[in-house]
Amino acid sequence: MTEIKLKRFVLSFFIGGTLILGTNGFANAQRNNRVQEKQTRQQNTQRREDQQQQQRQQRDTQQQQQRQQRETQQQQQRQQREVQQQQQRQQRDAQIQQQQRQRQIDKQNQQRQNDQRQRDQQQTQRNDQRQREQIELQNRQRQQQRQKQQQQILDEQQRQRQRQTQQNQQNQNQQVNRQRQRQSNQNQQIDRQRQQQVIVRQQQERSNRYNQQWRDRESKTQYYQRLLEQQRRRAQLQYQQRYWQQIQRDRLRLQRWQQQQYWENNYRYNRGGNYYYTNQYGSQMLRRAVEYGYEEGYRAGLADRQDRWNYGYQDSYGYQDASYGYDGYYVDMNEYQYYFRQGFQRGYEDGYYSRSNYGNYSNGRYSILGTIIGTILDVVID
Repeated sequence: MTEIKLKRFVLSFFIGGTLILGTNGFANAQRNNRVQEKQTRQQNTQRREDQQQQQRQQRDTQQQQQRQQRETQQQQQRQQREVQQQQQRQQRDAQIQQQQRQRQIDKQNQQRQNDQRQRDQQQTQRNDQRQREQIELQNRQRQQQRQKQQQQILDEQQRQRQRQTQQNQQNQNQQVNRQRQRQSNQNQQIDRQRQQQVIVRQQQERSNRYNQQWRDRESKTQYYQRLLEQQRRRAQLQYQQRYWQQIQRDRLRLQRWQQQQYWENNYRYNRGGNYYYTNQYGSQMLRRAVEYGYEEGYRAGLADRQDRWNYGYQDSYGYQDASYGYDGYYVDMNEYQYYFRQGFQRGYEDGYYSRSNYGNYSNGRYSILGTIIGTILDVVID
């Protein structure tokens, strides 16, 4: 409106000027004024239309926005209702499931209670059954105990009768045995005298053979001595000389040897699959044969090693002679030599190779192990 008033004022001012300038100007001014007013009206009309158009557009826009808002709100409300309905359905389903689970739990509890009552009833029945069985067992045991006591009384009476019978029988047997023992003692005295005569005869034969072999032993000793001197085996020569001196001492003891009191040949040993018998002195001699053989074999092997001579226990003078320590006629010379050579072979091996597979060195002597003796000579008492 202000703009219209301004235009009117300008127009009036222009008209007044025109009136002042002249009539023509006034007429022109009027025409121009009408034209301008028409234009102004048109412009105002156009503006009003534009403003109305803008207002309609704004109203449309607002209405559109309002519709959209309403639709959005309705959509949200529908969604909320759907969510609420969904939650309600889920809650109802959860309640239904919870109720079903609760019913299932109640049913299981009821079943367990029923099972427990049934087990309790069965346990009660079993306890009653066991109690009845125990009572019956106790009754049977008491009855068996009474029967056993009665049987024991009967058995004791029977044993007393048997002991009496056995005592009588033993008395009779003792009388018979005493008679037999007297007869056996007489027979054993006769057998012992005969066996003593056989042993004396065997020992005399061994003494004669030993004396006959002594000359051969002397000549063989001289032969070995010359051979060792030629071979310049000083250590082996010293060993042979010491060995020969011991044999001479053994011969002197044999010359003074006398038969001891009678000893029964109750010691048994196995050699080559055959059993041989000797007395206590004979078993001791065979054990000493193994021990002496090991010691002399060790010295012989050590001497050959010192002389740097080839290994050979069978060529040794001690192995060939094998009579070292034979100072009694309780066993035959051949038996003594066999076990002496068994020990000699093992001792020679230890001495030559400077080791202790079969024995050891203790208190100045080379001694064979007891376990090795047991594998060579196993003597038992019959």
